[in-house]
Order: sequence, then C-alpha cells, then structure tokens
Amino acid sequence: MSEHQDQALNRLKEGIHRFQSEVYPHHSAEYQYAASHPQTPHTLIITCADSRIDIETITGSNPGEIFVARNVGNMVPAYGEMLGGVSAVIEYAVSALKVKHAAICGHMDCGAMKALKTNDSSLDALPTVKSWLNNAQAARSVAASMNGGEPSLHTLTEQNVLLQLTHLQTHPSVRGAMARGELTISGWIYDIATGDVLIYSPATKKFESTLAAAGDLVANA
Repeated sequence: MSEHQDQALNRLKEGIHRFQSEVYPHHSAEYQYAASHPQTPHTLIITCADSRIDIETITGSNPGEIFVARNVGNMVPAYGEMLGGVSAVIEYAVSALKVKHAAICGHMDCGAMKALKTNDSSLDALPTVKSWLNNAQAARSVAASMNGGEPSLHTLTEQNVLLQLTHLQTHPSVRGAMARGELTISGWIYDIATGDVLIYSPATKKFESTLAAAGDLVANA
C-alpha cells in the first residue's frame, strides 16, 4: 500500500474514531433503536455519486428515514433497458419498504453533465461511464433545442432530472404505487455553493427555490 493510500485510510480511521467518541454517545439511543427495528424510510432519493453531496445532511434526515441510491449523474435507466442496481433499489424501496415519496436529486457543477454537454473525448478512456451517460442523451437533445443548438450546463442539468423522472415512471412498481395513490415523486437540483435546493413545480414548469420559500415562511411567521 502506498503512502498516499495510507494517508487516505488513516483519515477514514480518524473519522470513525471521532464518530465513536463524539457523535455516537450523543445519539446512541437512536442508533440502538434503528438496529433493533426494521427500517421504515419514508422517501427514496436517487442522487449523484459526487462526493460533495451529503443528502442526509441536506434533508436533515436521521438514520432510517431515507433510502438512498447514488450513481454518476443521478440516472434512472428506463425499465427493461438496463436492469441492475438502480432498478433493484427502486423496486425494493417502493414494493418492499413502501416509501411514500421518491425524488431525483441533481446538482450544480455536475461532472457527468459537463462531460455530456461537450461530448468530452476523455470519456473514450472510460467506456463504462460513456455508456452509462447514454441514459441522459435525450436530455442533451432537449437542452440543445432550448438553447439554439448548444446546451447550457444549467438547462442540461434541469432537463436530465426531468428525464430521469420520466424514466422512473416506467418502472412497474412506481407506476402501480402512483396509480394507487401510495407514492408521489419530485425532481430536485442542489446548489452546492448556496445550499439551496430547487424543486420542480409541475404547475409553473420551473425549478423553484426552497431557500426563497423558507424566507417567505420566516417573514410571514
């Protein structure tokens, strides 16, 4: 093992020790409860594997409250096209865990969207990633049409979330639960720099700031 790898592992160990000595003692009852009861998350969140996203912190969620799937570009392959880990997570979350809500969470400055926007030739050295990004090609086409032939990163990020929501609804477990009124879905964009989360509104057909909404609540309190 190289010195660099040793440093990375040591940082992880230090973090584990801090958790055990500083975090766990203050929340031991919560963890013991979670360990002794079946998980009952209320929401499935599919987000990007980007290391800057801490979805539990963003949503203020405790252990056992959200079921999370992460992958490059927060993709959801349409049902039947690429059955695998993401499809299994969706089916399990909806059919077995009975989550009440499912959200697709994209984010600003997404490397996957940057590569898709420019058709980055460096992806030739990453054939698996290149193939995976085909799940967002339709979003690129829409974003390009909306911006005179060259998609903007912001528009592409939004259109990708909307496309993945469409893909999500091709999954039988999702369609069935939605038809029974047992599941709702939403599309999010997380702005890393500001902490804002924008949620798509079908009524306005726009991603609307939750930061602004929170400000309105405070002002009207």
